[in-house]
Formats: sequence, C-alpha cells, structure tokens
Amino acid sequence: MGQRTNEAMCPIQGVPLPARIVKYWTKVEQFQASKEDLLIATYPKAGTTWTQEVVDLILNDGDVEKCKRAPTQVRMPLLEMTTADDPSAGITMLEAMVPPRVIKTHLPIQLVPHSFWEAGCKVIYVARNPKDSVVSYYHFDRMNLSQPEPGPWKQYLEKFMTGQLVWGSWYDHVKEYWRKRHDKKILYIFFEDMKEDPAREVSDIAQFLGRQLSKSIIDHIVQMTTFSVMRENPMANYSTVPDTKFDRTVSEFMRKGEVGDWKNHFSAEEDAAFDEHYHRMMADCPLPIRFTI
Repeated sequence: MGQRTNEAMCPIQGVPLPARIVKYWTKVEQFQASKEDLLIATYPKAGTTWTQEVVDLILNDGDVEKCKRAPTQVRMPLLEMTTADDPSAGITMLEAMVPPRVIKTHLPIQLVPHSFWEAGCKVIYVARNPKDSVVSYYHFDRMNLSQPEPGPWKQYLEKFMTGQLVWGSWYDHVKEYWRKRHDKKILYIFFEDMKEDPAREVSDIAQFLGRQLSKSIIDHIVQMTTFSVMRENPMANYSTVPDTKFDRTVSEFMRKGEVGDWKNHFSAEEDAAFDEHYHRMMADCPLPIRFTI
C-alpha cells in the first residue's frame, strides 16, 4: 500500500494548491490554448469524470470503443498537474497533444491561463451542491494518498466552509464562473440536473459543442454514462491509478454518485450551521443550487 505524501499546500493568489503545482506554476500560466480546445472546469468532486465521459462520447458520436482508447486522465488530462519531467503529468501530455484537446481543470476562473480566454475557447462548468461536494471530497481525500490527510470529518467540514482545502473555496469557485458565464463561452450546468434528466443535459452539451446527434445516440450516451456502467469501465473508473496513489481499502474513487448522500454524514447541528453559513456566503449570487432532487 502506498504512503501518503502529506505534501505542503502553497497559495497562489490566495488559493491553496499542492506544492508540486505551485513549484512549476509558470508552466501552467504560460500554457498555450488553441481555439479548438475545450475546457471542462469544476470544483473537485462535482461530476468531472462523468462530464468528461459524456463529452468524449458526444465528440465520438456515441462510439464506446473509441472512448476506451485510454483512461480518462490520458484522454483528457488535468491541466494544472505539473512536474519537472514526468511524461504522465497532465500538462506534459497536453503539450504533446494536437488540438482540438479536451482539457480538465479544477482551477478557479481567475487562475485559468489567459490563453484560453484570448483564444475564445468553449468551457463547460459543472457545479454540484456543496453538501454532497464536501462529503465526496472527504472520502476522496481519505483514499487519495497525494492529497493532504483529511483528518476528522468535523474539522474537514470547517476547512471546506472556510476555503482551506486544495483548490480553495467552493463558494468563490462556483460564483465566479457563474458571473462570467455570459462574457465568455461558458456552458454552466448542474450535477443535480444531470442526475434528474441526463438526456436533456447531454442534448444541451451536444448543442453547445455544435454536434447534431439523433435521439437514439443521445439515449445510448445516457446509458453508457450511468454511474453503474462507468463504475465497471476500467477506462473511466480510475482503476488504472496504482494502489500506491489510491488506497481503495478506504474508499472507491467512484463511491456513490448520488444527490442527497450528505444526509448520511451531516449531524443536525452541522446541517443548521452549514445552512446559515451557506445563505450568508451566497447572498450576493442567486445560484439555483439544489440539495435534493
């Protein structure tokens, strides 16, 4: 079993990021996006992998075999994953790929490289309600040995609320992309909407990407991206990540993928405190976030 790196976090413009990303930050800043590139942006654990799989199937007209050409993190690398010379680092893979590229990021909008906006790239942003986000993130941090030790749930929840987790404040993240959605080519979608009516959301994404797909292909894509199917798909379930990095005895990478699982984790007291804090934090931005469907 792997050892937790317990790597330090360092802030960039006040946003806590892993030290390895900060060390090579100029590589991220200077990344050259192309007009044809597509950016999928989320706060961690908002349905990123699900959206990536949907997008890949849309771009390949529902051809499942084509979408099994490589694991998710190789097909659509994480932009800010940088190291000096690791060929499997997201940014290294992206630099070697020919556009159009599908690129994943967890960066808040103010840290996204300027070249994306200069090139006029399309961005798909996915927001998920913060209660389910923090529960999912907690379990992910328990099993992901390259993330800081999460500690007890109560303290973790406190860190989430005060923006001290890796990639910073959920509140700032979801609000800033929302505010910029009309100035830039941003399709802003919600995890809860995808769960409630996946065919509608897949259609919206296809339309945004300029793809005309038949109803049967859209239904097929919905079928191929259900949680149970993706959980069994080795090219989408992160089973290719070695046990030295993911401690699967603690939690699965794809754990539940539900709306409302937070009810199994929040005490009544935590829930009341969270609601009060949430309404205060979101008072300046009326985002249609749903905690249940």
